[in-house]
Amino acid sequence: MHALIKISALSLSLIAAAASAQAVRTEKNMSLELANQIASASVAACAANGYAVSATVVDRAGGVRAVQRADNAGPHTLAASQQKAFTSASAKNTTQAIMEGAQKNPAAANLVHIPGYLLLGGGVPVKVGNEVIGAVGVGGAPGGHLDEQCAMTALDKVKDQLK
Repeated sequence: MHALIKISALSLSLIAAAASAQAVRTEKNMSLELANQIASASVAACAANGYAVSATVVDRAGGVRAVQRADNAGPHTLAASQQKAFTSASAKNTTQAIMEGAQKNPAAANLVHIPGYLLLGGGVPVKVGNEVIGAVGVGGAPGGHLDEQCAMTALDKVKDQLK
């Protein structure tokens, strides 16, 4: 009987250990230094093409980590860049792809009603391997595809840090 109690106690402790191991997760996330580099590089990439933009970088949960607004960028570009970054981080996809999907799929058209979502090009997820650690949103170039190009140029500049 005593051995049965020890076996039961051991079984319960193994089950508890397995349950606690699943309760805590380790995730990669966006550092402030990296976020600042991406925001700065995004604004610079657009400035090189003559576009005054804002860039917002968010972490994996959509929380703002860094914001830069170029001289002469319109006031609306701040909200647009933040919403694009939030949308991209949330959906783990580019906002251009999300927008195109919503245009082709009537069931996805309701995505525009999610608070904080903006289905315009210019939001790009930041990934380490296949894991999304955040996103960058750019707003203010004369077209979402141009905002996205600036974001992609910025991510290319920091690609060695995304390993």
